[in-house]
Amino acid sequence: MLRAQTPDRVDRGHLRRLGAVATSLSALIATSVVAGPATASEAALSCALGRTGAHHSEGVDTWNTAYPRPDRPLDAVMVFLSFPDSAPVTDPDALSRDYFPATARFFDRASYGRFQLRPHIHRRWVRMPRPSAAYGIQRDWDSGRRAAYLRDAVAAADTSVDFSRYDMVYFVADPDAPGVDSDATKVVNLDHPMRADNADLRRFVTVFEQSPPDRNVLAHETGHVFDLPDLYHRPDDGKGDWDTYVGDWDLMGSQFGLAPDPFAWHKWKLGWLRDNQVDCAGTTRSSLHTLRPLSAPRGPGDEHRPRLVVVRTGPDSALAIEARGAAGNDRSLCTEGVLVYRVHSETSSGSGPVQVLDGHPRTAACWGSSVYPPLADAPLGVGESLTDPENRVRVEVAGRSADGDWTVKVGRG
Repeated sequence: MLRAQTPDRVDRGHLRRLGAVATSLSALIATSVVAGPATASEAALSCALGRTGAHHSEGVDTWNTAYPRPDRPLDAVMVFLSFPDSAPVTDPDALSRDYFPATARFFDRASYGRFQLRPHIHRRWVRMPRPSAAYGIQRDWDSGRRAAYLRDAVAAADTSVDFSRYDMVYFVADPDAPGVDSDATKVVNLDHPMRADNADLRRFVTVFEQSPPDRNVLAHETGHVFDLPDLYHRPDDGKGDWDTYVGDWDLMGSQFGLAPDPFAWHKWKLGWLRDNQVDCAGTTRSSLHTLRPLSAPRGPGDEHRPRLVVVRTGPDSALAIEARGAAGNDRSLCTEGVLVYRVHSETSSGSGPVQVLDGHPRTAACWGSSVYPPLADAPLGVGESLTDPENRVRVEVAGRSADGDWTVKVGRG
């Protein structure tokens, strides 16, 4: 759960470099790609980082079977919890519209229709046995009180909810109850599962939002259910800027970001991008690659049009290159162009497993709407380039076709 910080609006006057730039090129030479299997859990490319023991590791060579895999329709039950110290003023059906269908549509767009999140709304309040204040609900929750809350919630709901029918559980607390802290929304993972309806319950999304909730909050938390890490930086003292790693890019950094579509790396990890949509690039010689914008919907021949270029930079590190455009989940983004970022599979959630490289380090953009203006104009436009000082890889945008695809040159800086 992230803190509220940005109004839900965009100054469209700051949108830069829109429209196609047609550039004549003698050839488009893509690095050869090994035809891969259908899911990221079996990613076979040489540039696919291995999954490590880090919490929510960014490795893509295997799938962590402790998490449900969003490569098929998944069923989620949303249960609304009331408390003895507060009579609800809104019915569950009305509150459910704060989250659905918007969250399901977000994932449908992000996955190019490969994943459907199917919500099942429990349309009456489930009464908890203790007052809301008794649970000590807060962001850094006491583990004992948190466990008591979950035990009470499962027991109270079990008489009317068959938990064995669902892949995910959302527990939504009455937003008007006095003990509910809107900063406490998070995913709870249990070392030892609870048992209900002959099913093991290991993971819950506990929602304590006000109505209306923070934008994209449920999609962010659901991302954790799919083993995606937090990409924001939480200062040790809780003060300072939280968005220095990735800014507006990917809702796992900020649910308020102007460009919340998941990184292409995450789409590869989840199986929404296939291996033949990923180009592995080397640095011993320069290579040209075409990139389909990440937010462009799936179309004819799309399975063989790359949306991600990866340069392996170490045993557990890579440089990722993708194109971002103002469409779909990214329709409100600040700057279109080619985005470059580092990925470290041995870095844990919240410690910077992804870091966006700033293509315009001397400027910022979209003040007043961006969560971190210095990275709002990070993408490169046609004719622009950057060199990653960490590994001396140079990325240059060579052109853009009439249908919006970007041409990228990768080599040694």
